[in-house]
Amino acid sequence: MNENAAPLMDLRGITKQFKKPLDLAEKIANLLGGHNRAEVVHAVDDVSLTVAEGEVLGLVGETGCGKSTVGRIVADILEPTLGEVYYRGQKRDDMTGATAKDSSLKVQMIFQDPYASLNPRMRVKEIIGEAPRVHNIVSSAELDDYIDDVMDTCGLDPGFKRRYAHQFSGGQRQRIGIARALAVKPDFLVCDEAVAALDVSIQAQILNLFMTLREDLKLTYLFISHDLGVVEHMSDRVFIMYLGRIVETAPSDDLFKEPNHPYTQALLAEVPRVDSRGLEFTPVKGEIPSPLDPPTGCHFHPRCPHATERCRTEAPALKPIAPGRASACHLNE
Repeated sequence: MNENAAPLMDLRGITKQFKKPLDLAEKIANLLGGHNRAEVVHAVDDVSLTVAEGEVLGLVGETGCGKSTVGRIVADILEPTLGEVYYRGQKRDDMTGATAKDSSLKVQMIFQDPYASLNPRMRVKEIIGEAPRVHNIVSSAELDDYIDDVMDTCGLDPGFKRRYAHQFSGGQRQRIGIARALAVKPDFLVCDEAVAALDVSIQAQILNLFMTLREDLKLTYLFISHDLGVVEHMSDRVFIMYLGRIVETAPSDDLFKEPNHPYTQALLAEVPRVDSRGLEFTPVKGEIPSPLDPPTGCHFHPRCPHATERCRTEAPALKPIAPGRASACHLNE
């Protein structure tokens, strides 16, 4: 990685809200004196992150923290409510024509559920070959051989390309999803819980495939997961996310050796290790609050054993605590 080069992906102050407007009955109720309000889900709250070319960035958090929403914004599936996305130093909203098309193709997403993310009415050759054909990446005459090469790269037998997705196992379907993403020659993959739905033995195979592809194709990854063991194995840097906010970031080795934020410490305390046999593991106390009504101040304060009055009223900023490390916690002051 060239440290002086512009980041491959740069998110600046990204906020994403999902609004559910009032239906007709609620509007009528308000006319009669009701107090119904449009529901707003605060999915992502002022998130900034950069991903260098060739890097694997891990994004970790509990279900509902907003990490998949960040992934979809990176992949240009969702538009942020606020904030800016830069690709190779260029603001994505300012891109037009061929530049916008190229940046869109160069960032692809691999989804969590290999059963739901593939069209059951399409054969594998159509699933993998549709995008390169539509975008003129290969000619019609070369398409069949191109599909064979992509399938072979992903550990799939090209002889099965006329089969439908339901005729494959979960691990094979995920390989088809990876092949579909690779077919447009991306340089950045967003992996959204890409192994969570697979058996443990199959998870290892898919993770090894990701590592091989990274080396062979010079890929960059945003690796989204709630599995800290997987993230530790795959990532160069890790961002910890809680209820829409980044609470800690650090190089992978540093974060797992010495977590700073109380939430990160609680997460790592739950990870089983060989040297922790006989210990009783306890989950993080309480439940993650609703993004419809997030707590004031630090979002983690209702579950934090170190919370003070300041934590309840003032949101901590993400500040540097060491070279390459930052944490959003008042205790660091």
